[in-house]
Amino acid sequence: MKHYSMLTTDYLDSLDIPLVKDGKTKCEYLNIESAFDIETTSTIYNGEKSAFMYVWMFGIGYGNDVFYGRTWEEFLSLCELLGAYFDLHENKRLITYVHNLGYEFQFMRKFFNWEGVFSINERKPIKALCDMGIEFRCSYILSGYSLASLAKNLTTHKVKKMEGDLDYELIRHHETALTEKEWGYCENDIVVVNAYINEQIAQYKSIAKIPLTNTGRVREYVKNQCYRIIGEDGTPERTPEAKRKYFKYRKMMQDLTITVEEYERLKRAFMGGFTHSNPYHTNKVLENVGSVDLTSSYPTVMLSEKYPMSKGRPIAIKSMDDLKAYMKKYCLLMDVRIEGLRNKLGYESYISSSKCSKLENAVENNGRVFSADLVESTIVDIDLQIIEAVYEWDAIYVSKVVGFAKNYLPKPIIESILNMYEDKTTLKGVEGKEVEYLLSKGMLNSVYGMCVTDPVKDEHTYNTEWDLEKVDVMEAIHKYNESKGRFLFYPWGIWVTAYARRNLWSAILNVGNDYVYSDTDSIKALNFESHQPYVDAYNKEITFKLFKMMDYHQLNPARLSPKTIKGEVKPLGVWEFEGMYSMFKTLGAKRYLVRENGHNKLTVAGLSKKNGMEYIESQCGGDVDKVFNMFADSLYIPADATGKMTHSYIDDEQELLIVDYDGVPARVISPSAIHLDKCDFTLSMSEKYNYFLKGYETGEFNRGDKRL
Repeated sequence: MKHYSMLTTDYLDSLDIPLVKDGKTKCEYLNIESAFDIETTSTIYNGEKSAFMYVWMFGIGYGNDVFYGRTWEEFLSLCELLGAYFDLHENKRLITYVHNLGYEFQFMRKFFNWEGVFSINERKPIKALCDMGIEFRCSYILSGYSLASLAKNLTTHKVKKMEGDLDYELIRHHETALTEKEWGYCENDIVVVNAYINEQIAQYKSIAKIPLTNTGRVREYVKNQCYRIIGEDGTPERTPEAKRKYFKYRKMMQDLTITVEEYERLKRAFMGGFTHSNPYHTNKVLENVGSVDLTSSYPTVMLSEKYPMSKGRPIAIKSMDDLKAYMKKYCLLMDVRIEGLRNKLGYESYISSSKCSKLENAVENNGRVFSADLVESTIVDIDLQIIEAVYEWDAIYVSKVVGFAKNYLPKPIIESILNMYEDKTTLKGVEGKEVEYLLSKGMLNSVYGMCVTDPVKDEHTYNTEWDLEKVDVMEAIHKYNESKGRFLFYPWGIWVTAYARRNLWSAILNVGNDYVYSDTDSIKALNFESHQPYVDAYNKEITFKLFKMMDYHQLNPARLSPKTIKGEVKPLGVWEFEGMYSMFKTLGAKRYLVRENGHNKLTVAGLSKKNGMEYIESQCGGDVDKVFNMFADSLYIPADATGKMTHSYIDDEQELLIVDYDGVPARVISPSAIHLDKCDFTLSMSEKYNYFLKGYETGEFNRGDKRL
């Protein structure tokens, strides 16, 4: 492969590019992969942060030549050539993928006239259509992988992402001569992206059918399962049976609506996965810590549990016994007021302080409420069950109870999840099925995400500048309720995470003070062998619940335990032994260091595992005890060692006279840019958390010894 400075019509003549149509937009697309990438320099100029592009690369078609330029004017000329040659316009487009479009867009946005920019967050466009008929899309948002990981996960093509070839500290501009190694790096980024999109086109048969996001894949698949009968040729059937299926599911969705007030309260009640550490074991080096993991936690609860399957209706509660009676038939949303809240376990706390609408005189345990004079919050029935297991109180008041009749999720959604799990299990390692395996794996991991899509989203728009348009909540909920293509019910997502937290907490409560650390679907504990009876009992119970659901939907229970290519049975939803750590130390949520099989492994939110670990080990000369001692409050890692970069957006035009690392001067004009800077990292435990740990250790805070 070679790189060339000019794309010519003769070259384009050599390409045979078919056109495909998007059934939704009626647009035509060139059915070929295309990629664009830039390299930039960040520097300080006259005391101010500055940044600019010094080379761009463009490729059309995997395995074809890569083209480059050194200025934006040259890239505009290339786009004009493409537009004229292919007769591109709003309804006939070339899709060009950019890996992290938000970065490139900030540099290029003032050079184009934009017909439409679709973005989920400010400065994070998913796609951007310019008036030359080129639609830029983000391959990072589509794949969810870094460029290096994207290269590793290619299936039919083998392209290795080059690393370490560009020294980003060197100042380069458009006049800087690049070495062959540097050109190789630039070319390689284009090749990786085009290889990935080539595989996507092969999978979807049309570039027009590739979704915009990773979650979009699973949404499209499940929606088809709910509403359509797909023929052998991959197209929806239009038979009477297909019509009946559509109208049956549509009727159900028409009955599953929410009010504005219910939406706002459900949103307040929503919590993600539980991640925390036992304060008794925090900031201590422990030996022989076992780890277990729940197999596909979120997909499992989507299959095994019952969810809101009606409109909400107010329920008058006269007593706690009355409330618990309703829990058997209804999913309940409620407001709670708890006075004189006290922790009766001691070793763990559940209520998130950030989810409390009122919190008085609270003792907080790393973001969780240990005790408080007063707590007010909006929760669901599952939360209340966990709260009752963890705390005691002087008084509790439950109000504004809304009940949803509960039942299993619709059969098409159940079958979708089963299909994804079966494919993920049976296709792993199967030659020729690499693409299907990765697709099923990604979809299974994303299936929960589609359930918590917020129906009320403010719109981030771009014309010549970014703007935020506040969405009218009432209007958005009305649109949501009336949507003819809706196949999900917002409350489902609220209960998915609640059920998953309950399953995790079943382990926390049963393991007792041997419990060390938890994160969403995994738990780490001491004396693990003594807790095997709990693991066995849990696995038996979850299997029974899954079988009940399969019987209800008249599905084959064997689908819950598919076999790998090696014949190994992989049951869904059970606790699986993950490993044993000879040494373990945690400093709180998302902060722990382990030693496993003679290797140290670091997990700290906001810090590269690899870079952070390498730095600590380099400072300790291979002494394991020193490594674990260094992992402590106020751990400092300098900017050169973190691998972290800070982003500073520059929106005003800069005119610069830049001298590169070879001493070559050049005049540079940069209308807008992003300045990248290395940043250091300090691991700091909050003053409030340190206060709690000291008080906990000394017995200043009352600790119960009750185990449930």
